[in-house]
Amino acid sequence: MSSRAFVPIIVVCVVILLGAMSMFTVSESQLAIRTEFSAIVGSDYAPGLHYKWPWDQVMRFDGRILSQSYTGETFLTNDNRGLIVDFYVKWRITNPARFWEAAGGAEDKAADRLAAIVKDGLKGVVAERTLPQIVTADRAAVTSDMFTQAKRNIESFGVELIDVRVQRIDLPDEVSTRVYEQMKQNFQKSANLKRAEGLSESQRIRSTAEREQTEIVANAERDALRVQGQADAEAAQTYAKAYSKDPEFYAFWRSLQAYDRSLGKAGDLLVVTPDGEFFKYLKDPEKKK
Repeated sequence: MSSRAFVPIIVVCVVILLGAMSMFTVSESQLAIRTEFSAIVGSDYAPGLHYKWPWDQVMRFDGRILSQSYTGETFLTNDNRGLIVDFYVKWRITNPARFWEAAGGAEDKAADRLAAIVKDGLKGVVAERTLPQIVTADRAAVTSDMFTQAKRNIESFGVELIDVRVQRIDLPDEVSTRVYEQMKQNFQKSANLKRAEGLSESQRIRSTAEREQTEIVANAERDALRVQGQADAEAAQTYAKAYSKDPEFYAFWRSLQAYDRSLGKAGDLLVVTPDGEFFKYLKDPEKKK
């Protein structure tokens, strides 16, 4: 083959190579920037095929949510107690250009800086609380204030902080027994206080109920006596009116009632004089007073 035949082949190869160097693709899970002599000339690339100058460089970053766990981090509480905390951080890149400038395009470096910010936030939250407050508090409450501050600080890196969660809070072995015993005593003291308050409230309620019962019974008895007195007065008045119409008949009727209660019962022994007032209607029913 002559040397002239190689020229077209070389030209075609060069054109193909330049064409391949002038195109790049971005997947749906990626973010990309294009630099020209270390200067960013493009960053907002949708998924698909794009074009560039052959000498341009393309940097691709993972656009999905990234997660990083941190274990065995030690923090000091307000009462100078050591805590061993395990937590994880979820984040994603939102501005690839700013991320490349701030972190040099290295996800590990960005993760380290993000972890440092989160650790400082956790350190501040833990330092504001005592050990019992940390142990008994909701973990979301512990991280909520820190999360808001860390999210603002990390935005300058072109990164969005998705979530920070405390997975485990532990104590060093040398202090765990003493701390748990102290917490047990505190809870016992609180329980005793609650019981004392409950007993005092129970006695107050019982005393109030007994006093109200006494008042209700006294008022009821007073009303009953008043009604009974009124009824007795009305009955006496009625009897007096009835008896005044025929006193002799009333005396006769009362004598019959006395005879019925006193005479004709087995085993009874009645000793009276026949001339007494008791038998006057038996001897002479027509006798007048």
